[in-house]
Amino acid sequence: MKTLRIRLSTLQLLITLAFYASFSMADDPLLNEPGYDQYAVQEHDSDPYEGFNRAMFSFNEELDYYLLRPVAQSYNFIMPDFANRGVTNFFNNLDDVETLANSILQGKFHNAMVSLNRVIWNTIFGLAGLIDVATYMGLKNEEEDFGQTLAVWGYQNSDYVVWPFLGPSTFRDTLGRAGDRYSDPLYYVEELSDTDRLLIEGLKIVDLRAGLLSVESLVTGSDKYSFIRNAYLQNREFLIKDGEVEDSFADEDFDFEDF
Repeated sequence: MKTLRIRLSTLQLLITLAFYASFSMADDPLLNEPGYDQYAVQEHDSDPYEGFNRAMFSFNEELDYYLLRPVAQSYNFIMPDFANRGVTNFFNNLDDVETLANSILQGKFHNAMVSLNRVIWNTIFGLAGLIDVATYMGLKNEEEDFGQTLAVWGYQNSDYVVWPFLGPSTFRDTLGRAGDRYSDPLYYVEELSDTDRLLIEGLKIVDLRAGLLSVESLVTGSDKYSFIRNAYLQNREFLIKDGEVEDSFADEDFDFEDF
């Protein structure tokens, strides 16, 4: 199970990479090449808007290539390692509040208590979350968000969609993203102006993208769109069902333990 969780944790990074390093198959000459993997582009039951989604996938690729990726590379070059890690820890600490709220809504009280303790220790003794002391203490929680909460409440099946700027999602998870705004502590800080909030959100996106530079090469295959879509949907199922799903990657030869 530990190896499975490591695999899917890395897989989640690859899924998020769809926002930043997408790939378009629309009108691609590769489709006409002999030996092309037709199975990879077959119709998917959860993807009835594939034409729109592939167009958005291509748009996000261009956005990443000309803007986000260069900014992330510059960010990694300029930021000292300790400062880079501190920014990541800060945003992870905010995400733990999101996990706390959704664990309560789902009745997962043990995970809620672990998340609460993580927030307390990291906020007080970790300099507002810049240092992740909770993990060193063995406090590890399971990620929860409002999209998962909606699934637990009965909204199980939802169509896949790729949004411009936001990347891969489902209609359920899109509603979940909107709901998660209310579990973000920064949402309640009245002193922050709209400009401040945009700058913080921009820093979060750049920090996330910078962390994905080292795993870009793992997104491979003749049809990256299908790979990302299937990986996203499988990962969401894994998170919603707390790992109680069949791991289609378990029998593969690759292993992501080094990540």
